[in-house]
Amino acid sequence: MKAYVYGAGGAAITELPKPTPSGTQVLVHVHACGLNRADLGMTKGHVHGSAGGVGTALGMEWAGEVAELGPQAKGVKVGDKVMGSGAGAFAEYTLADHGRLFRTPSNMNFEEAATLPVALATMHNAVVTNGALQPGQSVLIQGASSGVGLMALQIAKLKGAKLVVGSSTDATRRSRLHEFGTDLAVDSSDPGWVDQVLKATGGEGVDLIVDQVSGKVASQNLAATRIKGRIVNVGRLGGTHADFNFDLHAARRIHYVGVTFRTRSIEEIREIFDEVRKDIWPAVESRKLQLPIDKVFAFKDIGQAFEHMEANRHLGKIVVTL
Repeated sequence: MKAYVYGAGGAAITELPKPTPSGTQVLVHVHACGLNRADLGMTKGHVHGSAGGVGTALGMEWAGEVAELGPQAKGVKVGDKVMGSGAGAFAEYTLADHGRLFRTPSNMNFEEAATLPVALATMHNAVVTNGALQPGQSVLIQGASSGVGLMALQIAKLKGAKLVVGSSTDATRRSRLHEFGTDLAVDSSDPGWVDQVLKATGGEGVDLIVDQVSGKVASQNLAATRIKGRIVNVGRLGGTHADFNFDLHAARRIHYVGVTFRTRSIEEIREIFDEVRKDIWPAVESRKLQLPIDKVFAFKDIGQAFEHMEANRHLGKIVVTL
């Protein structure tokens, strides 16, 4: 089968053996893949949790049809249209645990479905499960113009947030955040963004920050969070190390939690997918929760798709079709 693999000469399309499902695995015939920031690092040889490395298919998000079931796989049958996440997505066939799948709604094509699994699982877990957002509360999404960020904005609105703030350092993307539920858009590279958030919240700060940036905004986040508020750290695109005001953290009694899929067990991931299905799936089926597709590339042009991502001018998801 054709697969996008990192090798001695870098990332390239090559031939790999078609995998065989075992245990609770499902073999999926992939029709479309969604690109994610972590994939960009893996195309340069970086490992992301158990994904990536030399000689393995890259990618972590896809949509397709069930081709074969492992002996303990349940909940789906051959021919079902599904979307999901897991290592080895950029290939004609990929393996996934049966608990790491969503059934693709009938009103959704493969390209649209491939945009959703990572964003839904990541941001439901961050906003609802760990962020504990309640109706009437306020939330700030740092890095709101990314695919997962746009989903976080929508989930926050769906769950009844009274004020949704989104940050983006790009003026064009920032101007479009209102399309996805933002009441206030801020530029996190502008030192005055904290004052804007405080003004919008009557001087108190937001109840919840979902942070995909960190780095230099870490202590600014503390200043923009209300007493007994919450910060959920999802990503560190702005840097993994920075100054942190421990005194402000203590004074505001902020609950700060870090999350990642890289160290989660398959049992934990199954639970996250279950929570999405139980809590917000009707909004997925009605298309209330959806992501824009910035551009679609053919699999043979996957290298160009990553050049487009690295240029960092897109809004929404970049999709590759097989």
